[in-house]
Amino acid sequence: MAALAPLQRWLFRLGQDNTLPIILTQRRIFILPTRAGLLFGMALAVMLIGAINYTLSLGHALVFLLAGLGLAGMVHTFRNLAGLSISPGRATPVHAGEIAYFSLHLANQRREARRALNFRFEKGNEATLDVPATGSASIDIPCPTSQRGRLDPGRITLSTRYPLGLFCAWSYPHPRLSCLVYPRPLKRPLPPPVAVADPGFTRGAGGQEDFAGLRLRNLSDPPRHIAWKAVARNVDAYPLLVKHFSGGAGEELWLDWALLNDETDEETKLSILTGWVLAAEDAHLSYGLAIPGGYIAPACGATHCCTCLEALALFGHEESTRS
Repeated sequence: MAALAPLQRWLFRLGQDNTLPIILTQRRIFILPTRAGLLFGMALAVMLIGAINYTLSLGHALVFLLAGLGLAGMVHTFRNLAGLSISPGRATPVHAGEIAYFSLHLANQRREARRALNFRFEKGNEATLDVPATGSASIDIPCPTSQRGRLDPGRITLSTRYPLGLFCAWSYPHPRLSCLVYPRPLKRPLPPPVAVADPGFTRGAGGQEDFAGLRLRNLSDPPRHIAWKAVARNVDAYPLLVKHFSGGAGEELWLDWALLNDETDEETKLSILTGWVLAAEDAHLSYGLAIPGGYIAPACGATHCCTCLEALALFGHEESTRS
């Protein structure tokens, strides 16, 4: 099979497409008869032999009519792909073991609609789409995931048997597609927060004893610190305000790799840290992440959660931690 790889790359124009959008020209589309098409051809051959043997003029006419219908169907099957424009979209991150969906945007410049277009990766189920005449459409192609990191689903097989099913036309577009796969989360109780003696000089902490006034809310501030009474006095004029505290001892929730020394498997540690990140985010807590090679300062919110999960997904693959 390895010896056939260069021949397949040359014959089927395999390789990643660097020019966008991808236009399906004649050199990129291949067509062959299906099993039904082969049976159709064999039936026509038998009918032709019978018409010749019995000198049936109507038999000849029927055979030629059906043969012309089959050839017309072949042309329409080919034209169902020719000239189609394909552009890649973004893929939403998923956890390992879930189905990743890769988005494609298709544009049709012709006055005829493109019917029954089938998309699939080498691994994954098939997705079907119709593209309207002189219009566009989008499709999400499923691909299973098993490991964390960045997933490259590989080339796409785009095929169609429209309109008669006698011929199958296909192409192999290969745009740059990538999906971030987070570790599979494991549910474990959150670790206790760490007391900070002097919050004024620690990473992102603040005192919790003396009320020092109000300030504008940052994305990292937990909702429980919002001064709802002050905001309710004039909702239109003032943005969200939070209570600011100073002095006293504060607490920081650190999701630390060092807390998992009992676990020997690296992937298990990453899965537990992933579960901690999701649990802390669901509880609207301010938390930091410490893993070998770097740390992420305590904060909260969707952006902070995605940053932590990305660091865990790419751990050991590439530089992923931020201080």
